[in-house]
Amino acid sequence: MEFVILAVVIALVAVGVISGLVVSSRKKKQLPPAPSSTPTITPPAEPHVGEEAETPREEPRRTIEEVAPPSAEAPAEEAPEAVEPEVPAAPALEVPEPTAGRLVRLRARLARSQNSLGKGLLTLLSRDNLDEDTWEEIEDTLLTADVGVAPTQELVERLRERVRVLGTRTPEGLRSLLREELLTLLGTDFDRAVKTESGLDTPGVVMVVGVNGTGKTTTTGKLARVLVADGRSVVLGAADTFRAAAADQLQTWGERVGARTVRGPEGGDPASIAFDAVKEGIAEGADVVLIDTAGRLHTKTGLMDELGKVKRVVEKHGPLDEILLVLDATTGQNGLVQARVFAEVVDITGIVLTKLDGTAKGGIVIAVQRELGVPVKLVGLGEGPDDLAPFEPEAFVDALIGD
Repeated sequence: MEFVILAVVIALVAVGVISGLVVSSRKKKQLPPAPSSTPTITPPAEPHVGEEAETPREEPRRTIEEVAPPSAEAPAEEAPEAVEPEVPAAPALEVPEPTAGRLVRLRARLARSQNSLGKGLLTLLSRDNLDEDTWEEIEDTLLTADVGVAPTQELVERLRERVRVLGTRTPEGLRSLLREELLTLLGTDFDRAVKTESGLDTPGVVMVVGVNGTGKTTTTGKLARVLVADGRSVVLGAADTFRAAAADQLQTWGERVGARTVRGPEGGDPASIAFDAVKEGIAEGADVVLIDTAGRLHTKTGLMDELGKVKRVVEKHGPLDEILLVLDATTGQNGLVQARVFAEVVDITGIVLTKLDGTAKGGIVIAVQRELGVPVKLVGLGEGPDDLAPFEPEAFVDALIGD
């Protein structure tokens, strides 16, 4: 019996020990976490309302009389200034090279391309025996240089006669003789000045014509530089409405020297634009109006008629003072065909020969003058802006035959 009671007591003690261990482990799991180092943010207290509201504190107040009006000198809060976009500065106007003696300055360039003609003739004329074969070679040399059949025959006949009569055989004598005869063919009595004065109160009007590809628009722009260099004010008329960007090209030339360009829509009426250009020139009191026309193919009758219309419309303001035909000197005798057709449509008063510094034959100057009966007034001797020069026969011949 005592043994049973002792066993029960031991069992109860064991159960109590186990229960204490379980309760202890549970209490350890429910312990709060250790405080973090991050400060606790306490939410703002809500304002007290009702009975809990605080009694408002009395503060000193000013009457209306005590409040001074705002000082007029006190600047109001200024609005930030609007930043204006920067306007690009206008490009500086170029100062064209003076035209006086310009061909003389370009003589070396002309001599490099044309010297073979003069040297060839002087070599042939210096032979000990000037027989028929030699004179035929002289003729061939002149024809190859695009002098033309009739002018070549005249030159050879005069040379033969003068060499026979004078007996000139020295290089200096032959050079002098050849120079005189070439100047006779070129003509020293032509008036080669570009007419830019109308004699009225209106500007001088110059119309530039020619076929596609001769450098007509470029020549018009360079001519504007020639006139500005001589102290004239210029208005440009972009009447070439058939070629894309022709008006832009002409306007660029004008902007370089301060000449305004009158233009219209692409494909517009050329005669209307030419008319407006002269009208604007009169209104501005300009000295000269230059009209660039579309490049006409001489085989297209309708286009040539259009050119005649431009001329008639412009003449409603007054007579045209100058009609310049631009020819590509490298086209040789084909340029003469073009010149004939243009001369039938408009009264050509002067010729501009471009690209004379390239593969051109210098004799075309003589041939085209003989064909049209009008002088070469300007020659193009390069691609630079000031490479258009007034034609001077003496400087040209000196470049042909050398010193």
